[in-house]
Amino acid sequence: MNRALAALTGGAFLTLVIGALASREPLWVIPLGAVFTALGTAGFLWVHRRERLGWSIAYVAVQLPLAYAVFSYDPGVGGTLFFVVLVSQCVLLLPRPGTAVVILLVPLAHAGMAWHDALREGIGLFASVLFAAIITELLQREQKTRRALAEAHEQLRDYTAQAERLATAQERNRVARDIHDGLGHSLTVVQMQVKAARAVLQTDPAKADAVLAKAQEQAEAALADVRRSVSALREPRSIPPLPEALRALAEETSATGVPTGVTVSGTERPVADEAREALYRTAQEGLTNVRKHAAATRAEIGLTFADGKIRLVVRDNGTGVVDGRTPGFGLLGLRERAAALGGRLSFEPAPGKGSALTMEVPG
Repeated sequence: MNRALAALTGGAFLTLVIGALASREPLWVIPLGAVFTALGTAGFLWVHRRERLGWSIAYVAVQLPLAYAVFSYDPGVGGTLFFVVLVSQCVLLLPRPGTAVVILLVPLAHAGMAWHDALREGIGLFASVLFAAIITELLQREQKTRRALAEAHEQLRDYTAQAERLATAQERNRVARDIHDGLGHSLTVVQMQVKAARAVLQTDPAKADAVLAKAQEQAEAALADVRRSVSALREPRSIPPLPEALRALAEETSATGVPTGVTVSGTERPVADEAREALYRTAQEGLTNVRKHAAATRAEIGLTFADGKIRLVVRDNGTGVVDGRTPGFGLLGLRERAAALGGRLSFEPAPGKGSALTMEVPG
């Protein structure tokens, strides 16, 4: 817009020069027009960049008398264009009341004429500068809208990038939890079963063979789970009802040498997929820790259906000693699952009395 006003100012001055030379008016109007043009281009740009009301008022206070002086000797197109330029610049420099005052003062350039001629010419000049002010205001709003849209677009791109990074991190965490809770658990069970088979291999080959057969089944199930994950990472897995799945987990743990029971209390009801997965993984992680760290001879899974919530507890009669270990990925993943469901997870070791891992979720 500044370039357009500078071009219009130059065009007004050129029109003024041509008109002065053609009509043989006093040529000193040309220097006045040159001063107005210099201030209306370089001076206006300087004031506009400062964005200070005091400088803007001073600029208009100088340019308005210059426009009056030029118009008094050239009331034609050149003088009129100077007023048009000045009013357009006022829209960019002054508040609306200030611009309105300038628009009302412009028709006074015809004050020396007969009242009927002054009225006719003044209305025409007033309409011209008012039209220029409206067009400039619309163009200014359009530019502001474009800038706002560009900024909004840039912010939207930033938000999109942030959302993508967050989604990537969440997906990475989900995959990490699934690998730990699924494949990690299966490999732990296989490891414990192989150890149990080796322990009785010399004294009871038949029992060792049975344990190794279960280890082979567990390894095959783990391999099938990996293949399903690779082929369709996001496909929901079909798992049995929660109590049935917990009993299967208890049988696996019992087969590795830690007898495990399952108790279900309350009225059983369907469990949402995410809640069922979180509770199942809690039991899985709890039993894995029992086998690896608790030195327990007995474990118990308790599933309670209460009003508006479901609670799962894995207890053991082991040492109940944490021995300074920091919580691993399993408990971290379980806390994330519980938080995502609006539930809670707690781990309570009691030295000499075992430990209890509890998850409670709405349901």
